[in-house]
Amino acid sequence: MDVLLRQLYQDRASEKETLAILIIEKDLLPLSVTDGFDVVIVLINHNQDISWEVKHYQLGERRVSFHSLSQAMMHQTLIVGNHRRLVDWLVNGKIVFDRNEFLKDVKERIESFPPGDRSKKMTIQFTKMLRRFEEGKTLFHNGHYFDAFSNMMHSLHHLARLSVIHHGFYPEVTVWEQVRHIEPQTYKLYQELLKSEETLEKRIELLILATELAIHSKTEMGSQHFLSLVQGTDDIYSIADFMSLNEVEDYCVDLELLVRHLVEKDFVSIKKIETKAEGIVKTFYRVKKF
Repeated sequence: MDVLLRQLYQDRASEKETLAILIIEKDLLPLSVTDGFDVVIVLINHNQDISWEVKHYQLGERRVSFHSLSQAMMHQTLIVGNHRRLVDWLVNGKIVFDRNEFLKDVKERIESFPPGDRSKKMTIQFTKMLRRFEEGKTLFHNGHYFDAFSNMMHSLHHLARLSVIHHGFYPEVTVWEQVRHIEPQTYKLYQELLKSEETLEKRIELLILATELAIHSKTEMGSQHFLSLVQGTDDIYSIADFMSLNEVEDYCVDLELLVRHLVEKDFVSIKKIETKAEGIVKTFYRVKKF
């Protein structure tokens, strides 16, 4: 069977665009997310035309999922965190080909987690937490308790990932196991919510209060990446100016919400400039110096 498995990837290893190949076997790594497949093969290459391509194979009784992704897509995924299973695959997968120790360097980067990567990932998770919190609170006040609870739990998950990143680790599939060791108070809140015998309404109220406190205490840390881009000048910015910054692309969809929150928390001030139309002013922003 291993001979058949090798036949799937050995020819690709000789291609100059192939940087690394690794294998994840469900039987050997039971906690890895393989989407029900017995084996996952991950190939990373230089090819920018194919960002992420998947093929399925059947090898006797074993089902195989073959993922080919570009180096650029791999790095973007590690920053944005929208495929946590990829981190798990890169960290725990068996390396069968590694050109010039490319994957070894990637794993070292994951382990060392450079401050620049960490700062951006924290802001991504913070903005997602804000989004889910605002939506959950609105749904709760309108009596949609199930949807509100779902959003608030998602907000708590983003808080968990934010905590893990802050302590210098990539959030993995078993993120709550990481949080249990890193930030016990957040883990305790999660446990209490799951085991609580209170009504759903009361549990959501508790979750709103706890998340509000967490957002307040983590605003500066969670906004660090964005603030570092625009702090230290007396310039005023429109929201379009903020959104045009290349570095905010990965959380641009929630940037308006983040800016509004930073205004409320007094990190950003508003400057109104009159337009030619009487009674209409345009809103600009200035980031305060701290």
